[in-house]
Amino acid sequence: MSARDVPVPLRVVIVDDEAPARALLREYLAAAPGVEVVAECANGFDAVGAVEELSPSLLLLDVQMPGLSGFEVLELIGREVAVVFVTAYDEYALRAFEVHAVDYLLKPFPPERLDRALARARQRIGQRRDAAPAAVAAAARPPGAWATRIVARDGGRVHVIPVDEVDFVEARDDYVCVRSAGRDVLKQQTLTELAAQLDPSRFVRVHRSFVLNVARISRIERYAKDSRLAVLRDGAKVPVSRAGYAALRPLLK
Repeated sequence: MSARDVPVPLRVVIVDDEAPARALLREYLAAAPGVEVVAECANGFDAVGAVEELSPSLLLLDVQMPGLSGFEVLELIGREVAVVFVTAYDEYALRAFEVHAVDYLLKPFPPERLDRALARARQRIGQRRDAAPAAVAAAARPPGAWATRIVARDGGRVHVIPVDEVDFVEARDDYVCVRSAGRDVLKQQTLTELAAQLDPSRFVRVHRSFVLNVARISRIERYAKDSRLAVLRDGAKVPVSRAGYAALRPLLK
């Protein structure tokens, strides 16, 4: 075998909440040359930690899992690793390719189908996905639905914040800071992108740097001629611009 015939090594993490599915994948991969399974994960939280710790080149990722969906995992790991979705549900295929997944394997499938996916993954090694985090987040939701939670990571730690518990979101350079129950969580995303995921009847961009949960407002105070402050139920204060107040006013009761 010449050097050109030696397959590009693949460090693989298997992610599936069903043990028989993980075992079958491991069996198939054992017969594939140049493949090393570096971890098996039964949920999305462990998958995010495995990517952070082990730097795999390929994720074999289920879509429907408890805790975090496959799309939410993809949003959290960014562009660091190639992803092949492995699932029993065909309705997610279009969304998977829209976020530049390498392949989409529909269970059950023969070993030869996995071999083709591995070949595609080897061609993709070293290439960054073009899908923005906002596009991946949108793919995680049913078409036309608003976000019901915000996911963010801090190293291998994952935060899942229901939008009902969000007080406000603040822009901080290339990040947003999500305030919930007195705790701040940073997420690498623009405020414009995150605001587009939230129900506009509940969340309003009241300032160029703030999106506010209307339900958290206790009162509005005048701050200057063309600006105001929203005082929240916990006493926190959020600046409200003239344009922000015009957008907010119809929603105030």
